[in-house]
Amino acid sequence: MASENHVENPVEYLMENASLNLAAVGRALTPNPARHIGQARPQVRKITVHDLMEALREGAGDVGALRDDILFIGLIYPVAGLVLARLAFSYDFLPMVFPLASGFAILGPLAAIGLYELSRRRDMGGRVTWADAFGVLRSPALGSIVGLGAIFLALFGLWLGVAYEINLATLGPTAPPTLRAFEHNLFWTEAGATLIVAGVGAGFLFAVVAFALGVVSFPLLLDRDVDLWAAIGASFRAVAANPGVMALWGLIVAGLLVLGSLPALVGLIFVMPLLGHASWRLYRKVVV
Repeated sequence: MASENHVENPVEYLMENASLNLAAVGRALTPNPARHIGQARPQVRKITVHDLMEALREGAGDVGALRDDILFIGLIYPVAGLVLARLAFSYDFLPMVFPLASGFAILGPLAAIGLYELSRRRDMGGRVTWADAFGVLRSPALGSIVGLGAIFLALFGLWLGVAYEINLATLGPTAPPTLRAFEHNLFWTEAGATLIVAGVGAGFLFAVVAFALGVVSFPLLLDRDVDLWAAIGASFRAVAANPGVMALWGLIVAGLLVLGSLPALVGLIFVMPLLGHASWRLYRKVVV
């Protein structure tokens, strides 16, 4: 029998509702193949560190030119910060606060899809406002975009499940009675050290998979009416063709996300637009 302070497994809730969306996700993952007959396979090219710096500069230029995008995305992250702060005061969920916060590294490409659309429309010319981000809903590849988003959400749910199991195996099923007790268990016990090492290691692996999966796939689906698997393949090939440069880009993204997460994710109001627009600019340099 679980104890009164048993830490609820977040995956249990996800699994309870998964069947409700299974049919819709299945349709999204299998778009009409006839639409893509004869379509050219997206090609990737080698890039340099100079291209990364240029993508960041161009992304910053997009942020300056499209200030309305702050209104579009700015409210999301303070609200998320408040939710995490509320969880921190609920000791049953305290061990899951860090996995939830670090999940931004996994969900980043999905969260930035509206920003990709703004950059795409800016490239087309004309005035762009935050409302244009909803142009994603009119994309010919919307089914593939929904399918890719479902994959990312599943990856995020799997990460939460792994993080929960690591916490269960190290600190046990009983929730900490106080925040001080949780801090002591985490930083001053052997079990806590094991949790940190195992959690960071597992989180790194999930972040690498998410990065390789989404570094160019979402922008590609917005830019061209390609199928889901062609976009995923192009993303993995882009990483394989530029392992060192892409590793550096991943470190830049991770570093900015960490800085933006302080305090209470408020900094992401500024970091996410920069990374979103810069990622679009990087996509344009990688995929031809």
